[in-house]
Amino acid sequence: MAASIEFEHVQYRLPSGVAVLDDVSFTVEPGDVLVLVGRSGVGKTTILRLINHLLLPSTGEIRVEGRATTAWDPIALRRRTGYVLQEVGLFPHMTVGRNIAVVPHLEGWPEARIRARCGELLELVGLDPVSYKGRFPHELSGGQRQRVGVARALAADPPVLLMDEPFGALDPLTRSELHREFRRIQGQLRKTVVMVTHDMAEAFALATRLGVLDQGRLVALDTPDAIARAGDPRIRMFLEALPPIPVIAREPD
Repeated sequence: MAASIEFEHVQYRLPSGVAVLDDVSFTVEPGDVLVLVGRSGVGKTTILRLINHLLLPSTGEIRVEGRATTAWDPIALRRRTGYVLQEVGLFPHMTVGRNIAVVPHLEGWPEARIRARCGELLELVGLDPVSYKGRFPHELSGGQRQRVGVARALAADPPVLLMDEPFGALDPLTRSELHREFRRIQGQLRKTVVMVTHDMAEAFALATRLGVLDQGRLVALDTPDAIARAGDPRIRMFLEALPPIPVIAREPD
C-alpha cells in the first residue's frame, strides 16, 4: 500500500523570503497518528495547510495517496482530508445535522444516505442523534461542539484527518474524555491522522509517531517511547514541560 502522506525535501517561504519550513521530509503510513509538537511559529499548522493544498511548497514535493498535491484538484483533495480546528468552526445558523451534512450535500449524496450518515456519526462520537441532530451550536457545550466538529470532518469518510489543536480550548477533564473518545474512534476507523498540539502530554497520549519541529526543521520523528528517551536538548525542553506524575502516599499495610 502506498504511503498516505509524503513530504520530500519541502521548503515553504513567506512572500518576504523568510523560511517557515526548511528541508522537511517524512512519511505518514496509512493508519498512523502523527502528532507534531513545537513552539509557536515553527511551521506545524503550515504542514497541515500544505497537505490539503491551502498552501503550496516553495520547493520540494508533497504527495497524498501517491499523487503530488499540485496534481490534485484542490477541492477533491480537501474532500479527501477532513479538517478539525480548535475553534471547531460550526456554522451557527445551521443545526448539528446540517453542519455534519455539508460535504455530503456538496458531493450530491441522496437525502436518505445523508440522514443515515449523520445518525451513524453522532452515535460514533457519543451524541444521541435524536437529542442532538436538531440543536444549534450555541446550545452545545464546548466538548459537544468539538465532537460535532469531528463528526463533520468524518462525514464523507475521508482517508486522512488533519487536526489543528483540536482539544486546546477545552478544560482538562473534557480534554481527557475526548482523548479517550479519539482513541476509541481511531481504533474503529484507522484513519491516517496528522495532529498539531502544544501539549506534550496530549501528544504522548494520542500519537503512534511523534514529530518535533524546531526553527522550521523536523528534528525528530519516532515512536513516543523513542522520543521519551531522546537526549537531544531540542527535544528535552519539551519533555521537561510534561507535568510530573503525582505520587500518592499509601497507608502502611
